[in-house]
Amino acid sequence: MTAPFSSLPLTKALLETLDSLGFTNMTAIQQHSLPLILEGKDVIGQGKTGSGKTAAFSLGVLSNLKVKRFRVQSLILCPTRELADQVAKEVRTLARGTHNIKVLTLCGGMPMGPQIGSLEHGAHILVGTPGRILDHLSKGRIDLSELNTLVLDEADRMLDMGFQDALDSIIEQAPTNRQTLLFSATFPQQIEAIAKRVMNQPEMIKVESTHSTQNIAQSFYKVDSLEQRDDALEALLLKHQPESSVVFCNTKKEVQNVSDELHHRGFSVIELHGDMEQRERDQALVLFSNKSVSVLVATDVAARGLDVDNLDAVFNFELSRDPEVHVHRIGRTGRAGSKGAAYSFFTEKDGYKMALIEEYMDIAIEPSEIPTAPKGSEPMAVNMVTIQINGGKKQKVRPGDILGSLTKEGGIDGKSIGKINLYAMSSYVAVAKKVSNKALKQLQNGKLKGKQFRARLIKP
Repeated sequence: MTAPFSSLPLTKALLETLDSLGFTNMTAIQQHSLPLILEGKDVIGQGKTGSGKTAAFSLGVLSNLKVKRFRVQSLILCPTRELADQVAKEVRTLARGTHNIKVLTLCGGMPMGPQIGSLEHGAHILVGTPGRILDHLSKGRIDLSELNTLVLDEADRMLDMGFQDALDSIIEQAPTNRQTLLFSATFPQQIEAIAKRVMNQPEMIKVESTHSTQNIAQSFYKVDSLEQRDDALEALLLKHQPESSVVFCNTKKEVQNVSDELHHRGFSVIELHGDMEQRERDQALVLFSNKSVSVLVATDVAARGLDVDNLDAVFNFELSRDPEVHVHRIGRTGRAGSKGAAYSFFTEKDGYKMALIEEYMDIAIEPSEIPTAPKGSEPMAVNMVTIQINGGKKQKVRPGDILGSLTKEGGIDGKSIGKINLYAMSSYVAVAKKVSNKALKQLQNGKLKGKQFRARLIKP
């Protein structure tokens, strides 16, 4: 049993917010890192997705804040916009008991104009991707002179994505007298090098993930050709019929090839990789997380920040070069005590990677026989479709407005309505296929906030 949050020297407002969210006891990474963070020490935290690291550094950032000083006091850097959005959302949630805290998200792939306008109005906490933050810094739109906390979240992925130079340039412009918090799922030598350069006698905290891989049934299949790999993937999808599954590839080219092949074979599939425009990435994540698509084919970098409940299966179309990444991939299934499944393909040349996984996970890998798809089996059919509405947060549209339009005015059963996602200029709602036409007409002809918005069905 870990210690309660009430044992920490947090403000009354933060403790009340944690209590209202049902956060009573700390996770392992929070228990070990938060006392050090609150003492003002530099901390390196190593923990997988789900370990509670975002709340750990967010509480540190909020505790260090002088709300009456309307200046940038904290900067949180993330590798992708998806992760930055998630982090900003958590910071805002934890800050809701304290009035007038301004959190601003600054990421690439988004229009520059609104960001410039927001920066002119000021902020306490900036959350963003290194490229866009550096862009604003170089144009003199961000003043870091009063920065007291710098957070590097998912530092390993930022380096993987080539952000080393941008990080160096940003850190160079930050005050040397500051607290630096570095969180990473893996800890390669590059991270060690950056930590030595930019941190002041950091304390190292390493914890295992809160979700154990013991709940995950792993199977490894030897394949001799690309065609056999494609066939094996199809056979496993048809045999197990996962409602939501992710297929991991090492390159964007492989992502495109696998996605095309699955589509050709009749599967509901969408791809996600770093070269896609931000709008396309947003849509892909929305369609997959709201179960309008059953298979997501992705690179590791693109899948960071993926927020999907109940992921039934993970497929390693190609083994990762790093055993820690392998564990991170498969840890996306089997969450919260549920059973998960991970299927990995390997070739004759992958002996070294297999040995690393065996050693790292302390397991003995026995190759399984590739199953045969049941006769007459069809790809998993999705029951939800997604409608995009041409209005979002900027137009003051709220989830309740969309839900009310469909249920109260449209007469659609609430059980037929799934996830609602809001963005700055657009919104997405998942609805059951059987009511999709009725829902689309209601949203096209009805009104939200007294206005009529364009709406259309989004197809993968």
